[in-house]
Amino acid sequence: MALEGHGRLRRPHPPHYCEFVVTPLQLAVSVLTVSLLLLLPGSGGWTKEILPLEPDLATRIDEHYDHEARLFLMLFSLKGNGHVDYVTGRLVREYTRSNYGNPVYQTEAYPLFYWWNHTMYNDPEQDGVNGNERVYQENVEFDLSRYKPCTFNGQPC
Repeated sequence: MALEGHGRLRRPHPPHYCEFVVTPLQLAVSVLTVSLLLLLPGSGGWTKEILPLEPDLATRIDEHYDHEARLFLMLFSLKGNGHVDYVTGRLVREYTRSNYGNPVYQTEAYPLFYWWNHTMYNDPEQDGVNGNERVYQENVEFDLSRYKPCTFNGQPC
Protein backbone atom coordinates (compact mmCIF):
# COMPACT_ATOMS: atom_id res chain seq x y z
CA MET A 1 0.00 0.00 0.00
CA ALA A 2 0.98 3.65 -0.41
CA LEU A 3 1.02 4.21 3.36
CA GLU A 4 3.45 1.40 4.19
CA GLY A 5 6.17 2.44 6.61
CA HIS A 6 4.26 5.54 7.74
CA GLY A 7 2.09 3.94 10.39
CA ARG A 8 -0.29 1.07 10.66
CA LEU A 9 -3.35 0.86 8.49
CA ARG A 10 -6.33 -0.92 9.97
CA ARG A 11 -9.38 -1.97 8.01
CA PRO A 12 -12.01 -3.20 10.45
CA HIS A 13 -14.64 -1.24 8.51
CA PRO A 14 -15.88 -1.58 4.96
CA PRO A 15 -13.29 -0.79 2.21
CA HIS A 16 -14.58 2.79 1.73
CA TYR A 17 -13.36 3.76 5.23
CA CYS A 18 -9.72 3.65 6.38
CA GLU A 19 -8.20 4.61 9.71
CA PHE A 20 -4.56 5.69 9.93
CA VAL A 21 -2.86 5.19 13.28
CA VAL A 22 0.19 7.30 14.10
CA THR A 23 2.71 5.68 16.39
CA PRO A 24 3.96 7.60 19.45
CA LEU A 25 7.42 7.89 17.93
CA GLN A 26 6.04 9.46 14.74
CA LEU A 27 3.97 11.90 16.79
CA ALA A 28 7.02 12.90 18.84
CA VAL A 29 9.13 13.44 15.72
CA SER A 30 6.39 15.57 14.15
CA VAL A 31 6.01 17.75 17.25
CA LEU A 32 9.78 18.19 17.49
CA THR A 33 10.05 19.15 13.81
CA VAL A 34 7.29 21.76 14.03
CA SER A 35 8.80 23.18 17.24
CA LEU A 36 12.22 23.56 15.62
CA LEU A 37 10.74 25.22 12.56
CA LEU A 38 8.98 27.79 14.73
CA LEU A 39 12.12 28.54 16.75
CA LEU A 40 14.59 28.84 13.88
CA PRO A 41 15.04 32.27 12.33
CA GLY A 42 13.71 32.29 8.82
CA SER A 43 13.57 34.57 5.88
CA GLY A 44 10.71 36.80 4.93
CA GLY A 45 10.83 39.05 7.98
CA TRP A 46 10.29 36.38 10.65
CA THR A 47 13.22 37.64 12.66
CA LYS A 48 12.14 41.28 12.67
CA GLU A 49 10.21 42.80 15.52
CA ILE A 50 6.73 44.14 14.91
CA LEU A 51 6.65 47.79 13.84
CA PRO A 52 5.30 49.87 16.74
CA LEU A 53 2.37 52.21 16.26
CA GLU A 54 3.10 55.73 15.10
CA PRO A 55 4.40 57.64 18.13
CA ASP A 56 2.61 60.42 19.93
CA LEU A 57 3.50 63.91 18.70
CA ALA A 58 4.97 64.64 22.15
CA THR A 59 7.96 62.46 21.18
CA ARG A 60 8.54 64.31 17.88
CA ILE A 61 11.89 66.10 17.86
CA ASP A 62 12.05 67.44 14.30
CA GLU A 63 10.39 67.52 10.90
CA HIS A 64 11.63 67.93 7.34
CA TYR A 65 10.13 68.31 3.90
CA ASP A 66 11.82 66.26 1.20
CA HIS A 67 11.17 68.27 -1.99
CA GLU A 68 12.49 65.51 -4.27
CA ALA A 69 10.28 62.76 -2.87
CA ARG A 70 7.42 65.05 -1.82
CA LEU A 71 7.52 63.50 1.64
CA PHE A 72 6.86 65.23 4.93
CA LEU A 73 9.16 63.52 7.43
CA MET A 74 8.56 63.50 11.18
CA LEU A 75 11.45 62.41 13.37
CA PHE A 76 10.76 60.91 16.78
CA SER A 77 12.78 59.93 19.83
CA LEU A 78 10.88 57.05 21.41
CA LYS A 79 13.45 56.77 24.20
CA GLY A 80 13.26 60.49 24.92
CA ASN A 81 17.04 60.95 24.66
CA GLY A 82 17.00 63.27 21.64
CA HIS A 83 18.29 60.62 19.23
CA VAL A 84 16.13 59.85 16.21
CA ASP A 85 14.89 56.26 16.44
CA TYR A 86 11.59 56.38 14.53
CA VAL A 87 10.73 58.32 11.36
CA THR A 88 7.51 58.59 9.36
CA GLY A 89 7.21 59.84 5.78
CA ARG A 90 3.85 61.12 4.52
CA LEU A 91 3.13 62.02 0.91
CA VAL A 92 2.49 65.72 0.47
CA ARG A 93 -0.59 66.59 -1.56
CA GLU A 94 -0.06 70.34 -1.56
CA TYR A 95 2.69 72.67 -0.38
CA THR A 96 2.09 76.39 0.18
CA ARG A 97 3.25 79.26 2.36
CA SER A 98 1.10 81.02 4.90
CA ASN A 99 0.65 84.82 4.90
CA TYR A 100 3.54 84.93 7.36
CA GLY A 101 5.85 82.91 5.09
CA ASN A 102 5.69 79.67 7.04
CA PRO A 103 5.42 76.42 5.09
CA VAL A 104 2.03 74.69 5.12
CA TYR A 105 1.79 71.04 4.06
CA GLN A 106 -1.36 69.15 3.20
CA THR A 107 -0.39 65.50 3.66
CA GLU A 108 -1.97 62.09 3.52
CA ALA A 109 -3.57 60.97 6.78
CA TYR A 110 -1.11 58.09 7.26
CA PRO A 111 2.56 57.60 6.34
CA LEU A 112 3.78 55.81 3.23
CA PHE A 113 7.15 54.96 4.86
CA TYR A 114 8.37 54.17 8.35
CA TRP A 115 11.98 53.86 9.52
CA TRP A 116 12.49 51.96 12.75
CA ASN A 117 15.03 49.57 14.22
CA HIS A 118 17.38 49.83 11.20
CA THR A 119 14.55 48.84 8.85
CA MET A 120 12.51 50.83 6.35
CA TYR A 121 8.88 49.76 6.02
CA ASN A 122 6.48 50.59 3.19
CA ASP A 123 2.73 50.92 3.69
CA PRO A 124 1.32 51.28 0.15
CA GLU A 125 -2.25 51.33 1.44
CA GLN A 126 -1.39 54.20 3.81
CA ASP A 127 -3.80 52.90 6.44
CA GLY A 128 -1.61 53.22 9.52
CA VAL A 129 0.34 50.57 11.38
CA ASN A 130 -1.88 47.50 11.37
CA GLY A 131 0.37 44.62 10.32
CA ASN A 132 0.15 44.94 6.53
CA GLU A 133 3.36 46.99 6.26
CA ARG A 134 6.11 45.48 4.11
CA VAL A 135 9.82 45.49 4.77
CA TYR A 136 11.23 47.77 2.07
CA GLN A 137 14.89 47.65 3.11
CA GLU A 138 16.75 46.13 6.05
CA ASN A 139 19.96 47.24 7.75
CA VAL A 140 19.48 50.87 6.75
CA GLU A 141 20.09 53.95 8.83
CA PHE A 142 18.06 57.11 8.44
CA ASP A 143 20.50 59.67 7.00
CA LEU A 144 19.61 62.95 8.65
CA SER A 145 22.60 64.73 7.07
CA ARG A 146 20.87 64.44 3.69
CA TYR A 147 18.39 67.13 4.73
CA LYS A 148 19.69 70.67 4.92
CA PRO A 149 18.12 73.00 7.44
CA CYS A 150 15.17 74.82 5.92
CA THR A 151 15.50 78.60 5.82
CA PHE A 152 13.22 81.25 4.41
CA ASN A 153 14.48 84.83 4.28
CA GLY A 154 17.30 83.78 6.59
CA GLN A 155 14.90 82.44 9.20
CA PRO A 156 14.43 78.75 10.06
CA CYS A 157 11.20 77.28 8.75
